[in-house]
Amino acid sequence: MSVRTPITAAGRAGMRASRSSADNAPSGPRAAEAAADGLAAPSRRRLLLAGGGLATLLVSGCGFHLRGPQALDFATVHVNTPAQTELGAQLRRLIGTTGTTTVVEDAAQAEARLQILSNSRGREILSLTGAGKVREYQLTQSLRFQLLDKTGAPLIAPTSLTARREYTFDDSQVLGKEQEENLLYRDMQNDLVQQLMRRLAAANRSS
Repeated sequence: MSVRTPITAAGRAGMRASRSSADNAPSGPRAAEAAADGLAAPSRRRLLLAGGGLATLLVSGCGFHLRGPQALDFATVHVNTPAQTELGAQLRRLIGTTGTTTVVEDAAQAEARLQILSNSRGREILSLTGAGKVREYQLTQSLRFQLLDKTGAPLIAPTSLTARREYTFDDSQVLGKEQEENLLYRDMQNDLVQQLMRRLAAANRSS
């Protein structure tokens, strides 16, 4: 004759908890996937860190450096554009950041003379709507300059630089489009001045 041992309430609660834990625990393929993910996460982090370090070494090894102020081959320069103008102020500021050259106001005391021959802007229609209204404009800015040494000999012959930008026009937003046009002109001038500074950096002063 078998004797049954009565199951208490605490025992029944323990059995239910065991069954619940067993049901919630991952098993089979799900357990394998969870384990693989746990192992793969640190590996991915190591690969990302290693990749970042390798990229840094490659950039350093190829001699790449962020572009900064470029040295000029003359200690002093005269700029014929007044400092009160936007272009004159911009040129003086950029030349001052080279660390090698100072702008002087007396042309006779300068080792080189930067002469802005012209700085012109233009606008032309690119396309029209079906009703004959302007749809697109093209803006143009041209900067012409030369660089002379203290004897008047050319270090850079008269050179023209040109930039172009396009934008759509809407006559219902005239004020906004006027502001956009001014921003585009400013962007073009920044572009032209940067090109001019690169030409100055490539110029060799006459001995």
